[in-house]
Amino acid sequence: QVQLVESGGNLVQAGGSLRLSCAASGSVFRPADRPTAMGWYRQAPGKQRELVAFVTNLETNYTESVKGRFAISRDSARDPVMVYLQMNNLKHEDTATYYCNTYLPIEALWGRGTQVTVSS
Repeated sequence: QVQLVESGGNLVQAGGSLRLSCAASGSVFRPADRPTAMGWYRQAPGKQRELVAFVTNLETNYTESVKGRFAISRDSARDPVMVYLQMNNLKHEDTATYYCNTYLPIEALWGRGTQVTVSS
């Protein structure tokens, strides 16, 4: 079964830290040639979903607003594949529902996400 399950969201004070986890089940995340590029996305109320960070076989990359504060990582040796988002120095504007998906997202795979709320 192909699915993505996010966890780790919580209510945290500004300046705090959280570590989000994504369990990616299914062969689509474990191709024979190289690990699938994965991303963390977020959607705040009233806003469009945005790509926050992604990891490929060669690099990691971040949207400008989280550079220096967030770190994405992946453990492709595990089953299911695990994708993490370490979030430090959280700000109120980081409040959103966070989702993981492939870097070019597969619509059918969007999970329920995990809620991050940062109190100012």
